[in-house]
Amino acid sequence: MASFTLHGIPVSRGIAIGRAHLLTPAALDVKHYLVAEEHMEAEVRRLQEAIAEVHRGLQALWTDLPKDAPTELGAFIDVHALILSDPMISEAPLDIIRTRHYNAEWALVTQIDELSAQFDEIEDAYLRERKADIQQVAERVLKVLMGSAQLVPPPLSEGEYQPPMIVVAHDISPADMLQFRDRSFIGFVTDVGGQNSHTAIVARSLDIPAAVGMSQASSLVEQDDWVIIDGDAGVVIANPSPLVLEQYRARQALMLKARKKLLKLKKTPAVTRDGTAVTLLANIELPDDCPGALEAGAQGVGLFRSEFLFMGRAGHAHKIPTEDEQFEQYKKAVLAMKGRPVTIRTLDIGADKPLDQAEHTALNPALGLRAIRYCLAEPALFLTQLRAILRASAFGKVRMLIPMLAHAFEIDQSLAMIEQAKAQLREAGVKYDTGIEVGAMIEIPAAALSLPMFVKRMDFLSIGTNDLIQYTLAIDRVDYEVAHLYDPLHPAVLQLIAMTIAAGKKAGIDVAVCGEMAGDTKLTRLLLGMGLREFSMHPAQLLSVKQEILNSDLGAIMAQTRKIMRTCEPGAIAEAVEQLRIG
Repeated sequence: MASFTLHGIPVSRGIAIGRAHLLTPAALDVKHYLVAEEHMEAEVRRLQEAIAEVHRGLQALWTDLPKDAPTELGAFIDVHALILSDPMISEAPLDIIRTRHYNAEWALVTQIDELSAQFDEIEDAYLRERKADIQQVAERVLKVLMGSAQLVPPPLSEGEYQPPMIVVAHDISPADMLQFRDRSFIGFVTDVGGQNSHTAIVARSLDIPAAVGMSQASSLVEQDDWVIIDGDAGVVIANPSPLVLEQYRARQALMLKARKKLLKLKKTPAVTRDGTAVTLLANIELPDDCPGALEAGAQGVGLFRSEFLFMGRAGHAHKIPTEDEQFEQYKKAVLAMKGRPVTIRTLDIGADKPLDQAEHTALNPALGLRAIRYCLAEPALFLTQLRAILRASAFGKVRMLIPMLAHAFEIDQSLAMIEQAKAQLREAGVKYDTGIEVGAMIEIPAAALSLPMFVKRMDFLSIGTNDLIQYTLAIDRVDYEVAHLYDPLHPAVLQLIAMTIAAGKKAGIDVAVCGEMAGDTKLTRLLLGMGLREFSMHPAQLLSVKQEILNSDLGAIMAQTRKIMRTCEPGAIAEAVEQLRIG
């Protein structure tokens, strides 16, 4: 067959070369028929038994989780178990069988389609991707109903060779990925998904090449085709020519050599050639991510996304975690970091977050009641979280980070509520760090343009580049039709970042970048040249960024960066940044 190339979204770096193993979605083969009245309850039981079998399978996967498995895998299996327990999955399809007389498979697909339509309205990138988790859970149930639950090839007999395997699917769940771990599984390609899909997150934590959002990959690639994944570019080459195969094998060998070299940098201080120290921190979602952060050499946690503790709780009696539940998780992270600072971002959740999907009414949730706006509108919820964070600060260095601030009154109200939480703890005789630092996320252009009121009130600043770019350029970065307009090097974005770093330096307070730009090695020197001295990123990116820092001459970089900041032409900026990187 002729060679062809597909372009998608790069989510995990590296090159993988192997044979395609296709996964066909069970939903494509679902039969639709009506069930007679006398067989209706038997059909209900058939679906209930399939759900119970999937529950048992998830529990077995969790129990047999390898010790070296990424912490994210266990968390995502828990999320899938909770989704399976939700009445919207475990009960609503049963009602469809009873009222419409649909067969079990048809009833389940009907319900999932209705839920998926609701998720399509969500603006937030991470939460929009959660539709995939619901569909993946349904896939597992459908495969049991249809007797096709076995995903992986049969085990090899002793001495039998199997070439490295690349899974090609419409979608694949993190739980299903576990089943491929011991079978030469070296990468995956999916038709759907984005940077924030759980499969993308697990791919990064497993450190295996992956490309998602490939549209028609599962229908164009055939079983056992040779496939190359270029994870850096988000490119998949099927049936490559011998010359292309040879070129990619050479590139792969060089990358493996470079990766081994990187591991030697773990204990090396992040200092530029001319002696300027840089702080490298990790972004985490759960306390169990801390060992990975330490293993990568992180000097602390620059962003603990606390909303992950609030998600996937549909099966819990209380959808909002209690103060004690939150405290235990924050304390766990603080102790795990062994004295290094842990920056906990308060709840970044709101009208676009499905704590209760029935309440999702905002026309444009990204601009609605979210993050600090939501917390100030729900003072009891906010005070509960503030007390939990403060209590954890008695066990190590904790910093508190407030997201999406834009107005002086929001800052003042937030600080007043922190003081109220402190007073409540003092009254109860509970210890906390009286000198805890409070910082602001700079992710709205209005905040970057009114920095004096921030530096006057806050102890530190953290630039959330993902939202800052989105709001500055007025684009939804998960909307494929405008995703090409998402540009970290737009002159307006660069000016806002530079202004924030300069304002922090002038006021003598720390400024960090915790968005995706911090982990992008193509931008490391540019950020250094702007004056950034604190980067926070996914642990897997840390050593690559450290290598860039070690090879940087700050004097030369700052002179070149000043020229870039005076440039407005996109092509000239991109060319100058590339020269800065390779110079």
